Amino acid sequence: MTAKVAVFGAGSWGTAFSIVLADAGNEVTLWARREELAEAINKEHENAEYHPGVRLPEAVTATHDVEKAVYAADLVVFATPSQTLRSNLTEWAPYLPKGAPLVSLMKGVELGTLERMSEVIAHVTGAAPERIAVVSGPNLSPEIARREPAAGVVASADEQLAKAIQDRIHSPAFRPYTSTDVIGCELGGAYKNVVGIAVGMAAGLGFGDNTRSSLITRGLAETARLATNLGANPITLMGLAGLGDLVATCSSPLSRNRTYGEKLGRGMTTEEILASSHQVAEGAKSSHSLRELAARQGVDAPLAVYVDQVVSGEKTVAAVMDEMLERPTKAETD
Repeated sequence: MTAKVAVFGAGSWGTAFSIVLADAGNEVTLWARREELAEAINKEHENAEYHPGVRLPEAVTATHDVEKAVYAADLVVFATPSQTLRSNLTEWAPYLPKGAPLVSLMKGVELGTLERMSEVIAHVTGAAPERIAVVSGPNLSPEIARREPAAGVVASADEQLAKAIQDRIHSPAFRPYTSTDVIGCELGGAYKNVVGIAVGMAAGLGFGDNTRSSLITRGLAETARLATNLGANPITLMGLAGLGDLVATCSSPLSRNRTYGEKLGRGMTTEEILASSHQVAEGAKSSHSLRELAARQGVDAPLAVYVDQVVSGEKTVAAVMDEMLERPTKAETD
């Protein structure tokens, strides 16, 4: 009997991950927010809005109906924008299969509550941490959709659940590892978006590899400070969900967050950027929530502060770059 998976979110990453799931032997139903998108996917067997030219496996279908999406599913995956998860999940919760594992693909921290996505899932659904998992790593969705080789991490408080999901998503092109460090994987995934914007800003100003490498390295240090303060294993930040994801986001033109930062560096405002693209740069919102989370923990987080100030229009990119260089010097490991 074929295993069935419901994937909530027919955007770039949800669609790409449905290919991974299908290639791994699952039957997948994509829930699409817009009915016309679900119809187009089923008719053309392609999500032309997000992955034009990529044919979806026969095992992938789409629907706008929540009940149809979860029918007979024994695994549920969420791939929506971080800041809309709570409102969406409140609507979906009554239909979710009882006892089915719940998997987050999202990389963000909720504004206001400052909760990680696994925490939002737990609070809205009532699911215990042992039923929740997250998938993270250097997973740029266009490359995943094209089945280019990639790796990721499945993290759950329950090691057996992490291993079970690992088996469900291990495809010929996607190699998953397991972890029990949910905090480290989620904060690594959320923070790399903020660092990606900072690196993009530097590129937009015309700065080269020395500047970008310095921002990546100090961004990793900042991520590790906050994550370990909240109980993460520092080794996690050296792995796929930390350094791996950070390098991909900061280096690739496919990265929405880096591209967003480049546009800021060239002088565009947040409003102008949002008007020019339907894709979400998670770091634009997470910079504020991570800034607040770091402040609550008493952790120094200059990159989160500076990116948030630029995104909000409080300061210019040139001004924050000058402020970074004017900061008091210190030992690297402080």
